[in-house]
Amino acid sequence: MTLITRRALVTSAAIGTGALLSGCDKVAANPGFRKILFSGEKINLGLQRALMNRDALAAEYRADQMSPVFRVNGTRDPGTPDYTQMVAERFAHWRLGVGGLVARPLSISYAQLRAMPARTQITRHDCVEGWSAIGKWHGPMLGTILKAAGVRSEARYIVFTCADLYHGEPYYESIDLVDAFHPQTILAWALNDSVLSVGHGAPVRLRLERQLGYKHAKYVMQINAVASLDGIGKGKGGYWEDNVDYDWYAGI
Repeated sequence: MTLITRRALVTSAAIGTGALLSGCDKVAANPGFRKILFSGEKINLGLQRALMNRDALAAEYRADQMSPVFRVNGTRDPGTPDYTQMVAERFAHWRLGVGGLVARPLSISYAQLRAMPARTQITRHDCVEGWSAIGKWHGPMLGTILKAAGVRSEARYIVFTCADLYHGEPYYESIDLVDAFHPQTILAWALNDSVLSVGHGAPVRLRLERQLGYKHAKYVMQINAVASLDGIGKGKGGYWEDNVDYDWYAGI
């Protein structure tokens, strides 16, 4: 029996439609594609949780397998006055807040983040629109930061709030604790041995290697541990989930 993975489904769907999509918004505009791609979210989540060890790793690649170009996905530049000022200051005054249901709220500077023990991983990014690229990411494991903050027992999800705005409100995304403490879930500040560019999410972006690219929040400003997704946006846990029917769990 051949196991058809979510990754294979995304790729096949893109090929079948010509793979000519230029952005995730175009996928969102096609209800038929969304219905096919995002049907069976609970089945996908349940199967992956049942069949895979929580520490199972996404495939990692050799340096010679890296893509010559790593495309920008999502927002290319938040362009707000605050973000523009942070870029001008090379993020000297940027702080990553860690709060919510934690014992020790944190405020982490860019220098402190870059000084933390880090993981380097060469992995494949799969966008919902059908393109993929292999890149080298570097940054501390999210689990290390959450352990330092002391996530409380009642917490169930981690919510990311970002510097880019959609309809005047900060972009947001969320994951559960299984993925938050996965060893390949990192807060990357470097791509391909260079600090992140604005287009790729500077100063830091989430890398969640076992899920599709729209879950990899860029321009992260705040991380909160919460007990429920109620009250986060429209309650589905992320901007795309709330507004264009994307799955909350986008496992591949």
